[in-house]
Amino acid sequence: MVTKGLDTRDRILDTAFRLAARDGLEGLSLSALAGELGLSKSGLFAHFRSKEELQLQMLQVASDRFVATVMAPAFRERRGLPRLDSLFDRWVRWASDPQMPGGCIFVAAASELDDQQGRVRDFVVAQERRLLEAIARAAGVAVQAGHFRRDLDVDQFAFELLGIYLSFHHARRLLRDPRAEKRARRAWAHLVESARSAN
Repeated sequence: MVTKGLDTRDRILDTAFRLAARDGLEGLSLSALAGELGLSKSGLFAHFRSKEELQLQMLQVASDRFVATVMAPAFRERRGLPRLDSLFDRWVRWASDPQMPGGCIFVAAASELDDQQGRVRDFVVAQERRLLEAIARAAGVAVQAGHFRRDLDVDQFAFELLGIYLSFHHARRLLRDPRAEKRARRAWAHLVESARSAN
């Protein structure tokens, strides 16, 4: 019985992830989700007591998938620039995944929540800060490996990499620019070149 309940919960969260990737967090309503799953709203309430709780748990699913798809494989690569190259490549592919027709769910959530308060915004902020810290640490390792110059500001590097990703997402999703990925990869190459060791 417990297993069946967990299976139902996983199915709800998986469907919620797909709906939020398409319609955004605000489009993720209990009514729409119940209709998609063929469940009653009261059936959903047995698993999630509020829309906020559903959003938080769905974002945790999204975070776990991001780690499994982007971060963990990238950080298994050789230390230094190869790790960062893999991270960038996987991050671009994450935003282009057909399972997320609206693009990166965290970009959409950040746009929706930037002027709000509450637990959902706090979760998104925490995830983005962790990502920036991970990028900065990886850049620091690249400095130690001699791939980047010794005086590199690793926090600025992480900031600029996030900027490239956000520009790519904007160009691809809003502008529908067919050159968005090519431009992003060119920008990444320029960022890496500017960070390289002089040796």
